[in-house]
Amino acid sequence: MKSCQKFTRQAMVDELNLITDWWQSHSIDLKNGGFVGEVNSAGIPQHSASKGIILNSRILWFFSELAVFSGLETQQGKSALATATRSYQYMMAHFDDTQFGGAVWELNHLGECVDSKKQTYAQCFCIYAFCAYYQATGKQQVLDKAMSYFSMVERYTRDQDLGGYIEAFQNNWLPIEDFRLSEKDMNTPKSMNTHLHVLEAFSALYKVNPCGEVEESLRHVLSMFKQHIIDLESGHLKLFFSNDWQDQSSSFSYGHDIEASWLIWEALEILADSELLNEWRPLVIHMAQVCVKESLGIHGQVCEDYDKVTQYKAPDAYWWVQAEALVGFLNLFHLTGDKHLNAICENIWQFIQQYHKDPVAGEWFWLANIDGANCHQNYKAGFWKAPYHNGRAMMEVIKLFDKLKQS
Repeated sequence: MKSCQKFTRQAMVDELNLITDWWQSHSIDLKNGGFVGEVNSAGIPQHSASKGIILNSRILWFFSELAVFSGLETQQGKSALATATRSYQYMMAHFDDTQFGGAVWELNHLGECVDSKKQTYAQCFCIYAFCAYYQATGKQQVLDKAMSYFSMVERYTRDQDLGGYIEAFQNNWLPIEDFRLSEKDMNTPKSMNTHLHVLEAFSALYKVNPCGEVEESLRHVLSMFKQHIIDLESGHLKLFFSNDWQDQSSSFSYGHDIEASWLIWEALEILADSELLNEWRPLVIHMAQVCVKESLGIHGQVCEDYDKVTQYKAPDAYWWVQAEALVGFLNLFHLTGDKHLNAICENIWQFIQQYHKDPVAGEWFWLANIDGANCHQNYKAGFWKAPYHNGRAMMEVIKLFDKLKQS
């Protein structure tokens, strides 16, 4: 049995430092530039792996955000900013499409483009990252780049007739047949997941550049959540949609439910519209409370998938779900004062330490090592795994601890 820390502010600080150190010591590609495309479960870099925009934009976001969070004059802040600058420069040199605008999807290990499609999800992660890097540097050209990507998203991906945003396009923004982010997704023109990260990106952009056009777009995507994406009765998110917003999904995702609850609340706080905050508050609380009631597994973990047809709740635990649950449930405590949530957060944190953290090679396993599960099948760093979920969760929980102390 591992010796585990209690769920405290200091424990989050300690874990944030461990996450930071691991990524700075394992992910930098000194051979080919930028960051390696994959680090396996044993912590060994895979130098021939391809490099994806999701990993690279999330690295830029994390280290930019960490630089500001730590203080730009501190040693950690300076180190984080240097890593962020490395990421920004590599993205501009290799992922940024100077011909058609936006970012390409995938490079080979040498930095040569192998898939130039334009996923709306990816453009928004770049916006999110550019906003964080702009906050850390104050460089106007970085904000200009964020606004350029925002303009591309609005011009090419927004559905002007039916609302929301289309999933994907060819490199020149012409229509594409395969909309999917990954093989596990349904091939539909609209999805909850993309809209969640459109919301996230536009919130960050409005925070650094609160102009009218960004505000209109942020309010628009919020309205899409209320009109189409959230099942207002059940409190769950619908996952996949036709162009006219007909629900195509047969399951829901507890991880996205709880992540959305706090990201929506963050967006509302950034907008600072008291009428909108009051309108949304009961729904945000409802979404998170449903997750408390339905998602918890026998080990204290938050489960991920629920099949609406078979009514089967898969007990598998993913690293990102536990990270988002810590933030979402503590945010719910901040909104309601329900002290029962302290024990739930404590159990999730103990579960992370017992089953997700790797005491040998560091970082978190993708899949929790429960009952002898083969948690070594998935990488520690790769196309879909960055310091974004767990690193962000540590920073957000620290901020929530400070808010709760003040109140």
